Amino acid sequence: MEPVSSMEFQLRDYRVKHGEMNEWVEEWRTKIYPLRLKVGFKVIGAWTRIEEDRFLWILGFEGDFAEAEKVYFASSERKAISPDPVRHLVSASQTIIRGVL
Repeated sequence: MEPVSSMEFQLRDYRVKHGEMNEWVEEWRTKIYPLRLKVGFKVIGAWTRIEEDRFLWILGFEGDFAEAEKVYFASSERKAISPDPVRHLVSASQTIIRGVL
């Protein structure tokens, strides 16, 4: 089956330190999210499962996702985010997902 689009998507599943979800979400919304958009990513959506300290989001990119990740992390804007919001995370997993419609 041919892919519906050349856009690659990732489901990102983050475990947030207990009691730090509000801080994580605020920093993600104000620092990570706008910069992802600026670099050309599409954020399909973001959700929380408070009872599990989980933050899930779907991120897409049209083109070379891995190269776009390098550009994002190498950007002066990303390097300038301090303190790094990642300090709120216990773990993070990324799963490539493909559309079927």
